[in-house]
Amino acid sequence: MTNRRTLMKAVGALAALSLTAGAALAQQPSFFRIATGGTSGTYFPIGGLLANAISNPPGSRPCDEGGACGAPGLIATAMSANGSVANVNGIAGGTIESGFAQSDVASWAYTGTGIWEGQEPVEKLRAIANLYPESIHLVASANSGIESVADLAGKRVSLDEPGSGTLVDARIILESVGLSESDIEAEFLKPSQAADRMRDGAMDAFFFVGGFPAGAIAELASQQDVKVIPIDGEAAASILGEYDFFAEDLIPAGTYEGQEDDITTISVGAQWVTSADQPEELVYEITKALWNDNTRALLDGGHAKGKMITAETALDGVGIPLHPGAERFYREAGLIE
Repeated sequence: MTNRRTLMKAVGALAALSLTAGAALAQQPSFFRIATGGTSGTYFPIGGLLANAISNPPGSRPCDEGGACGAPGLIATAMSANGSVANVNGIAGGTIESGFAQSDVASWAYTGTGIWEGQEPVEKLRAIANLYPESIHLVASANSGIESVADLAGKRVSLDEPGSGTLVDARIILESVGLSESDIEAEFLKPSQAADRMRDGAMDAFFFVGGFPAGAIAELASQQDVKVIPIDGEAAASILGEYDFFAEDLIPAGTYEGQEDDITTISVGAQWVTSADQPEELVYEITKALWNDNTRALLDGGHAKGKMITAETALDGVGIPLHPGAERFYREAGLIE
């Protein structure tokens, strides 16, 4: 009888171990990176919010019990990167799972046009969601004498670093007033580095494309007199007429210290993109987590641009195919037929 009891206990223990092992296997973690931009821009903090929202590590409390509400078993991280072009290249090369990209860069990459002309199209590029409008900032020191884009001629101007969407758009804006890089003293720095140079009196102006308020610009404006230069008039009209992924935009008065007036500018959409090679079920769960009520609260309280990230605008300006997992969610949600 003792041997039988011992045997039964052993069988019970093995069964319990088996169930535990099965649960562990069912909750094997998966990892999903979101490539963003520099830490002083808008991509990085938004990426951190979304990574938090879509994560649901193994062993987390259920969503309805106050736990994580992300994709089951997922551990997502936001990583600082060089921006749109670099992020698309990383997705194309399979070195990252997803990233943020400007709508213009994504469209050019997918079709092999614009800045991608002559390169292999990124035909596996797929969209998860359009996020928010990215305002084109042109920031100048107060004593630079710069009042318009045309005034950049002969000035020391940072166009942002290679691989960034800002660099692409800065070239388009210069061209709209008949300027090129040879007409300015061009430098290619991150916004935070350009701001440091401006503090030292070694930079007249710099471009930045991102949601306002941008950290590097806000910090700079709190320390010295700067001004945000309008991108308007014939220059803006020519850009809007030639490129359908740009839109009219406004940086409201008071966005940055010392900014007393609304500033007219243009914008592009910030989009979350991935590869067609990513599993459909995974991207479906990520998209579902992106638009749940808990994520809404995170976005609303986490960043000024978070409130502009809505399901109603999730498909605006998307010029590349949706990932099948994202498309399935949007169909179920009634956002597409």
